[in-house]
Amino acid sequence: MATATVVFLVIGGVGLAILAFALLGGEIAHLGSFGADGLVSLEAVAGFLGALGFAGAITVELLDARTPGLIAASALVALIAAFVAAWLALRFSRAARDMPTDATPTRAHLVGTMGVVVTAVPAGGGYGEVRVRLGGQPVKLNARAEQALPAGTPIFVVEAPTDTSVVVEATPHTGKA
Repeated sequence: MATATVVFLVIGGVGLAILAFALLGGEIAHLGSFGADGLVSLEAVAGFLGALGFAGAITVELLDARTPGLIAASALVALIAAFVAAWLALRFSRAARDMPTDATPTRAHLVGTMGVVVTAVPAGGGYGEVRVRLGGQPVKLNARAEQALPAGTPIFVVEAPTDTSVVVEATPHTGKA
């Protein structure tokens, strides 16, 4: 194995180590001050060094670079790959960091959902339990109703007095819960 290959492999290994650091909490080590996340992100540095090292090592071996000219050509190919990788890493890391997410569901989102009684709801002031789907996830809540509702009764949420309790009404059975 050529000395240039070993040097490039070490550079690639440093890039992988920086990537591991970035993935395990390197958010605190952004460099520069341009933009919200710095001029150069840790992910971009890792992509640059990793591509520089591994593309350089591959090119040295493919060209069987033993002369300074072939090693320089390998370094040029490695630099091109490194800039492309750094740019892609920067774009992808920013896209992932700035990705919009849905708002956190609140009790207002409970009103109007349908579900099923899982623990009988007594008439009047007592609580039973119902299961509804909120944001695609099953949620079990304390429930009150004006009339008694046995387990298995399909329900409709008419009010959400707290984050963990609802007022429900029975609905005609539709086969869905």
